[in-house]
Amino acid sequence: MFDFADQVVVITGGAGNLGAALARGFYRAGARVAVVDRRRETTAEVLGSDVPEGEFCAYVTGNLLDENSVAEMVAEIHERFGRIDVLVNAAGGYRAGAPLHETPTATWEFNMNLNARTVFFTSRAVIPHMLAGGRGKIVNVAARAALAGTADSGPYVASKMAVIRLTEAMAAELGERGINVNCVLPGRMDTPANRAEQPDADFSRWVAPESMADVILFLASDLARDINGAAVPVYGRS
Repeated sequence: MFDFADQVVVITGGAGNLGAALARGFYRAGARVAVVDRRRETTAEVLGSDVPEGEFCAYVTGNLLDENSVAEMVAEIHERFGRIDVLVNAAGGYRAGAPLHETPTATWEFNMNLNARTVFFTSRAVIPHMLAGGRGKIVNVAARAALAGTADSGPYVASKMAVIRLTEAMAAELGERGINVNCVLPGRMDTPANRAEQPDADFSRWVAPESMADVILFLASDLARDINGAAVPVYGRS
């Protein structure tokens, strides 16, 4: 369906459920893929022969919460492949479960760092390479939960809303310079962790990582050339 031949795609959180689905999707579509995660061994275990490291794929390790590490990681990817056409900020996490007045600072920092800080650092490092090339696509992963405050999840909701606003800001800054920036709003994702949390739920109503990946591949493709600054809902029937 999609053709990413001769394009270089960077995926953060590449060994996660969504990240792995993205790596497989872009790889099958002919892209050169840089899969970013904390441990190369984990990436190799998750992707295995589906997306083998080699000419068309690099397993890249780095600390997404450290700006110097991110800068070095992006420079390594650019040196390896010579360009960066697509960035998918799929790294993220969830920690909640208490009202705000009982929430420890560590929970606030976990959510804001993993969900928003990573988008800021990685986008900031990648954008100059896209500007030099005159084109690019950035897709960020926010969440349906960002659209309304809910009890016992304030830091998570705030961090994902930050992703939406960062997306809009980048879109306004870069749209006239050949770079489209959008984000997706997943509903409940069908992951092992979510199944363990809600074992009696109807999983068929949730969003499969592969389905989410298809939407992101669309936004990263030329088919979405006129979409910029959008927050695209992907709820399944959740």
